[in-house]
Amino acid sequence: MSDVAAIQELVQKQKALKQEIAKVIVGQEQVVHQIILSIFSGGHALLVGVPGLAKTLMVNTISQALGLDFKRIQFTPDLMPSDILGSEILDENRQFKFIKGPVFSNIILADEINRTPPKTQAALLEAMQERSVTVAGHHYKLSLPFFVLATQNPIEQEGTYPLPEAQLDRFMFAINLDYPSFQEEVDVVKATTSDFKPVVNPLFTAQEIIDFQNVVRKIPVADNVIEYAVTLVNKTRPNNPLSNDFVKTYIDWGAGPRASQNLILAAKTNAAFNGKFSPDIEDVQAVATGILRHRIVKNYKADAEGISEEEIIKKLF
Repeated sequence: MSDVAAIQELVQKQKALKQEIAKVIVGQEQVVHQIILSIFSGGHALLVGVPGLAKTLMVNTISQALGLDFKRIQFTPDLMPSDILGSEILDENRQFKFIKGPVFSNIILADEINRTPPKTQAALLEAMQERSVTVAGHHYKLSLPFFVLATQNPIEQEGTYPLPEAQLDRFMFAINLDYPSFQEEVDVVKATTSDFKPVVNPLFTAQEIIDFQNVVRKIPVADNVIEYAVTLVNKTRPNNPLSNDFVKTYIDWGAGPRASQNLILAAKTNAAFNGKFSPDIEDVQAVATGILRHRIVKNYKADAEGISEEEIIKKLF
């Protein structure tokens, strides 16, 4: 199949995918859109939202609709790296045998990732970056496609281990979940308190998703769009000549080069979803908030004046 035909098929398939997901998830279109963007861009996503907003249900539904394996890991303070990666045991012949942990799956839900110590967080982050794990000196490749969706609660900060900036940088998107609107909540309650069980049909195979990820990577990008993305990221750095006074006043640290790479990858996917064969500046702007939100570090002044990351990012366009 030619790349043009593949992109046209991707447009149809992602629409059908969203319709499948909407059978279970009411509203939250923007959140679902960003999760699907990061899956087809080959990135990972961090969901930040209070309990009860259907984060787990959403990931479960998306993995069913994509036809992929799904595992959930509930992070707790006593979780060890071996609980995620797997461990070696002695079998009946006194030989060491590796028992695979839950990370050997296509979609991983890392629930409340900030509740576990850095040692365990780092074990998952190696898997995210390298798409492989090392246990007792042996190297194991993970099955592709591999996608980690981590969740974090913004409330209850006692007893949590916030992810360091270097680790947050591994997530392509940081997605904020808000409470549903009044009408959406009414629909949720109607749907979840009856005996109706929607059936989610798998629309993809693992290989199809890998093929679409490769097609997205082949999409050409004009130099001015790449320069725009790099300029956007440069503007977030307070010591950069391109940055404005607003950034210098409210930001301590800006985004790194990984942000520029992710902006272009996500813009390619966004363009493909809309049936375009090359991304333009609008595509970069459409994905900028989710990609830059967790990569800029606000200073005390921004917190004191209630300036949000979103406001700062809007000032960069």
